[in-house]
This record gives sequence, structure tokens and C-alpha cells, in this order.
Amino acid sequence: MKKSSFFALIMGTVSGVLFALGMCMALLPEWNAFTEGVVFGAVGIVLGVITTLVWCKMENKKLPKMNGKNVFRILYAIVAALVLGVGMCMCLVWEQIIWGTLVGLLGIVMLIALIPMIKGIK
Repeated sequence: MKKSSFFALIMGTVSGVLFALGMCMALLPEWNAFTEGVVFGAVGIVLGVITTLVWCKMENKKLPKMNGKNVFRILYAIVAALVLGVGMCMCLVWEQIIWGTLVGLLGIVMLIALIPMIKGIK
């Protein structure tokens, strides 16, 4: 494993965990930590952007161009992640196990569909 891949793996995991923890803190009223959750979520997002920039620099790659195709991919990924999250909420918070599982599986399939969308099928 190259240093750049290892760095991206570790920093991407840390930023993802910070973002997820921040969202839990902000959205679960039992925790009474909305402001702290927003801060944690923002730090996770900023760390994710920094990770991407540093990884591109280490790999001597340019940042992806913001054209219509990439904007669609980003929006699709956001919607897919939200569908997965709604399925998780349906199972864990609203106690609708069957529907939550089906919605969560739909979100997972949508996220898996990103791979051929980005890499293509050869």
C-alpha cells in the first residue's frame, strides 16, 4: 500500500467518523448536543476536503473538474446516502424494521451503483 493510499484511508475514516458523530449529536435530542454536533460535523467535512486535497497533491493528480456529469454524481451520492440513513432511522428510531430494512437496502444498492457510474463498465 502506498503512503498516499494509507493516508487517505486513515484521514477519510477519521473525517467520516467525526461527521457521523456530529450528525448523531446534532440530530438526537436525547444527547442535548446540537451545537457541538454541528461543530463536529463541520470539522468532519473540512477534514474530508483537506484529505482529498492532500491526497491529490501526493498522487500528483488534478482535482476533478466540476462539469454536469460530476455534479450529477455528487447529487446522486448524497441522495443515496440519505436513503440509506432514512432506512437506518426507520429501523433504529421509528422501530419499523421491515420497511427500514428495505429502504436501507435500496440505499446500499444506490451506493453500489456509483461504482459503474464513476469507473464505467468495461
